[in-house]
This record gives sequence, structure tokens and C-alpha cells, in this order.
Amino acid sequence: MKNRLTDLFERKKNNVLNIYFTAGHPTLNSTVNIIQTLEKNGADIIELGMPYSDPMADGETIQKSSAVALNNGMTLDTLFAQVEEARQTVQIPLIVMGYYNQLIQYGIDRFVARCAAVGIDGMIIPDLPMAIYEKDHKSLFEQYNISHSFLITPQTSDDRIRQADELSSGFIYVVSQSSITGKTGDINKEQEAYFERINAMRLKTPTLIGFGIHDKATKERAFNFANGAIIGSAFIRSVDGANGNIESTIEEFLQGVIG
Repeated sequence: MKNRLTDLFERKKNNVLNIYFTAGHPTLNSTVNIIQTLEKNGADIIELGMPYSDPMADGETIQKSSAVALNNGMTLDTLFAQVEEARQTVQIPLIVMGYYNQLIQYGIDRFVARCAAVGIDGMIIPDLPMAIYEKDHKSLFEQYNISHSFLITPQTSDDRIRQADELSSGFIYVVSQSSITGKTGDINKEQEAYFERINAMRLKTPTLIGFGIHDKATKERAFNFANGAIIGSAFIRSVDGANGNIESTIEEFLQGVIG
């Protein structure tokens, strides 16, 4: 069974652009259109946020988008149906980002099997402990060829970074700052030292830098230190201002970021 995410990193070692948006936002039925338009305009990976009532790692922008999506009626079954529809026309790697309780409530075996069935390639579950993943879930993810990407932060010890490197089968999500998502501003010297520390460890798993990557300049800086970058809140803010013309808004946003 093909995994488009691992295939991507075999073909493209650098300058990988991952765009995050919340499924079901700005409208319940906009998900497929956004996926198609992102692929058409140069995104390499699409990260679908699974709306959740308590998104602890997310800043105000993503929290608001999650609340809108839930109010729109988004559910995990609806998300799976939308991914299945999108898969009829797109080949881009699709990953989902959410929280462990969502998987538990849905049924973890059922959730992973459904991801594989509809064409999801990987997951990011920030609050899933590495030890629990390794002991209870790793074999299931491998059975269905679903990758998992763990997060590391500036406070993560070298030992835990090595553990994340061993257990991550998609990429390592390098959180750029000790903060929630959505912060803006340039990448500072302290962050660069952190990225250089990660590079010096010569990890085997590709790394993508996220949190605070919001424009072409910060994306390019991230590209200098990792295999790629993740943009989320800035993209969601642009979609919020689309005024009904979402395709042209996405095209304009990506042209500004990619150049």
C-alpha cells in the first residue's frame, strides 16, 4: 500500500511546503475545494485539522476556525467522506492533525483503518505520548501504512529528540518556539541556534519547521534549517478574508509564499 508522504520525501529532500487548514472551515463543504486548489497551486503536503473543542496546542486563529467548523456541523465521518471525495482528483499527501481523545472516542483501530481506506497518509497527534504510541499503537499504524509525526520543541531533550526520530515515520514537526500557533515575526537568533542544534544531531527523519511560519521570508528561513516548513494560521486568516472567492485567494496566498 502506497504512502504518498514517504514517497514525497524520497523524491523531494528540501523546500517542502506543508499547508494546514481546519476541515469544515470556512464552510462545511469547502474542504475538498481547498485541497484541490492547494495542490494545483504548489503545496507539497496538506495537513487537515480535525476540529476539536479543546485544541490546546493551537492559537486564537486555529481555535476560532475549529469552533466555526464544529458549528458548521463538521464531524470525523464527514471529514473522512470529504477526503474520500478529494482523493478522486488529487494525489498530494494528506495528513490529519488532532488530539488523542478524538481517536479514543472514535475507536483507535476504527479510526486508523478509516484513514487508510479514504487515502490519508499520516497523522500528527500532539498529546499522544511516545511511550503509549510505541507500546499500544505503533504496530497498528504500520499495519495500515499510516505515518505518525511527533513534535519537538526548544525544551525537548536530546534523548527525547532521538526517540522522536526513531518513532516518527513521516517527518519530525519542529516547533519553532515555546508558544502556541499563530505568532508572527521573524525567526530570531535563539531559534536559529535551536534549529542548528537539531541539524547537528543528523536525524534520519525529515524535519519540517512550524509555528510562526507565516510568509515567504519566514518560510525561506525555515527552509535553510530543515527539509521544509508548515504554514497554518496565516493561511487560515487569508481564507477568512476570501469574500467568497476562495480559489483566487488561495492562489494569491501561495504565489506570495512560494514566489
